[in-house]
Amino acid sequence: MLVLGIVLFALGLLLSIAWHELGHYSTARLFGIRVPEFMVGFGPTVLSFRRGETEFGIKAIPLGGYIRMIGMIPPPPGETIGRSRRSGPFQGMIDDVRADSVRDIRPGDEDRQFWTRKPWQRIIVMLAGPFMNLVLAIVLFAIVLMGFGVATPQPVVSAVSECVVPASQVTPGCPPGAPPTPAAQAGFRAGDRIVSFDGRAYPDWESLQRAIRDARGTVPVVVEREGQQLTLYPTLIENQVPDLDTPLGADPTYVTASFLGLSPIEPVMRQSVGQVTERMGEMLEGSVYAIARLPEKVPALFGAVFLGEEREANGPVSLVGVSVMGGQVLEQERPVAVEIALFLNLLAAVNLSLCLLNLLPLLPLDGGHVLPAVWEAVKKRIARLRGRPDPGPVDLARLMPIGVGFAAVIMAYGALVIVADIVNPIDLGL
Repeated sequence: MLVLGIVLFALGLLLSIAWHELGHYSTARLFGIRVPEFMVGFGPTVLSFRRGETEFGIKAIPLGGYIRMIGMIPPPPGETIGRSRRSGPFQGMIDDVRADSVRDIRPGDEDRQFWTRKPWQRIIVMLAGPFMNLVLAIVLFAIVLMGFGVATPQPVVSAVSECVVPASQVTPGCPPGAPPTPAAQAGFRAGDRIVSFDGRAYPDWESLQRAIRDARGTVPVVVEREGQQLTLYPTLIENQVPDLDTPLGADPTYVTASFLGLSPIEPVMRQSVGQVTERMGEMLEGSVYAIARLPEKVPALFGAVFLGEEREANGPVSLVGVSVMGGQVLEQERPVAVEIALFLNLLAAVNLSLCLLNLLPLLPLDGGHVLPAVWEAVKKRIARLRGRPDPGPVDLARLMPIGVGFAAVIMAYGALVIVADIVNPIDLGL
């Protein structure tokens, strides 16, 4: 089942990549740009077929994909494509990029090149790929949350903690000298439904949890037990507890607040459209936060690969590692519906990450092509307002040395993550 899960999730990733490229392809065709290639993967071609003027195929290394649009790079101002007379440490690379851009141009293609399209059209073409990933992520999350449901804490007691232990100290049982929790002293029991806390009713666990943390001293709590209501009087104490405002997917942080010592039941409940929207916002915030912290994760990755240190559960993961996670989901002895929900949720999270990563304004990512188009539109607008001639397209080729350097960084980072996923994979702990 582990192997089957890995294979199925890898297929899901390939479909996600093809879906991303379909966004670029369909909008490029819409604006009349010729697309000679549509490939999933890199390296040698394993399987391909031609439909119209485009060759569709799968390549040997399934770690991404691309479409080739003719004329991605504009010609240099006042020059023809070829070896430039200019000199410089990167001039050869710039000339090679320009030559590769016109490699597939045939007679009659002069007005079918990418760079000849208006800036807003080029922006749409480049944003269409990440947008497709975002749409797929929303659809998958909606299927999981509205169709299968998600564990939702309710104000009903599932367990009463016996002793007070800081949240960062995960230890089985009670350590010597640990005092009993306020809940245990007050007589709470599993199954108690909390009717009110300090005179107020709370419809969900999170709002009740926040009220507990803000309260002080002895507080009346009305519970329903075996069909009868009774009032308990716990005296709250301060303790180290998880921060409820930590972004989703971020490393856990802790705060000092009032503590009672109850755990809620978490029935699986289908969510409404509003709850799905709220959950998507949380996922988006968490993904942005995680991407912003990618550089600082390098030491932990190095330690996981070369020093045998424990892998961070919230650390970066490659397509190889996330496929292994998909295998772990299918490997568990759980109801089929639960496994499918976990599987789809993981695939949705990957698509959301692919969307955000490709929006970074750095070549060779999609956002790296959007930024020059935006700058070109701004220059054209300023020139028009000042009555000056069109300044022409941004010379994207001159940005390619930076793009190559960034691509090298991405490849090195990706290789480190892949090695970590092979020698020290993340265990979901399902």
